[in-house]
Amino acid sequence: MDTAVMLQCKQGVALLQDQLDRVRHALRQLADEHAATVTAGRTHLQHALPVTFGYRCAVWLSALDRHAERLEQARGRALMVQFGGAAGTLASLGPGPEGLETRAVLAAELGLRDPEITWHVARDGLVELVTLFAAIGGSLGKVAWDVMMMCSSEFGELAEPFVPGRGASSTMPQKRNPISSEPMFAAAKLLRDKSSTVLDAMMQDFERATGPWHLEWAAVPEAFLLLSSSLHQAEFMLSGLEVNVDRMRRNTHITGGLIVAEAVMMGLAPVLGRQRAHDVVYDACRTAIETGTTLDAELLTHTALVDQLGAERISELCDPARYLGSAVAMTRSVVGTI
Repeated sequence: MDTAVMLQCKQGVALLQDQLDRVRHALRQLADEHAATVTAGRTHLQHALPVTFGYRCAVWLSALDRHAERLEQARGRALMVQFGGAAGTLASLGPGPEGLETRAVLAAELGLRDPEITWHVARDGLVELVTLFAAIGGSLGKVAWDVMMMCSSEFGELAEPFVPGRGASSTMPQKRNPISSEPMFAAAKLLRDKSSTVLDAMMQDFERATGPWHLEWAAVPEAFLLLSSSLHQAEFMLSGLEVNVDRMRRNTHITGGLIVAEAVMMGLAPVLGRQRAHDVVYDACRTAIETGTTLDAELLTHTALVDQLGAERISELCDPARYLGSAVAMTRSVVGTI
């Protein structure tokens, strides 16, 4: 049964690798296309600094690239033939080399790894696969969570692919729900549960367990199905994702330019000194918040500052597109790794 499971896992892992590659391809295209598309970087769900949507996609992609590497490594390490006899010692084949030689030939014929010793009660191979599936599912769940947030009416930055009737509400015809992201998010939670189950099944007694390994009968196939389903939804959603570039750019301005407060402070520091620049920007931010104006407008009321820098330079410092750091370069680096 163990060898049969390993043969099934071998086929299943190959299918998952193909699906994962297609999801990575879709993400690579998104990251490349939107490498310079300015959007609001958010920390604690609040505007932090400008980033690009391509940068965000490249962060998602980088995790899946590492998972693809892990999955290839796990395939060579975890997919082992099982051939050991009643207690795993190959005693029925005699004390000579015939037992180990037979196992090696069997492993080669089936395309499985020939282990150093029988693994009846050492279930780490299956645990490695299922826990890796849970990690991949978690990364897909993170993508789903970000997409669902950006699809919300208040953000309006993304929309899942349109298919007539897909994502509609039975009572609210205006709705376009993110119904690929939702099962991806749910699958991540269920995969975590499968990982916990196979970890529990590791604790087996002596040379043949009294029962814990039966947990694998449910956990392993369900883990394959969950991850495959999540990857299927991810490929569909990401391949046709609608990106509202204009809305992303407009959203960077909803805080009145405060998203570039750090950029302005860094730009003023060489002229005013580090502490003075901090104080000026801090006061301008406070006034902008209290009065509903913008950082740009408040800075332009500082006559001495305008005299030193000029209005044009102040406007440049307040442009989110001019404070992206290495976001585009890092995005290009990730996109070029596949």
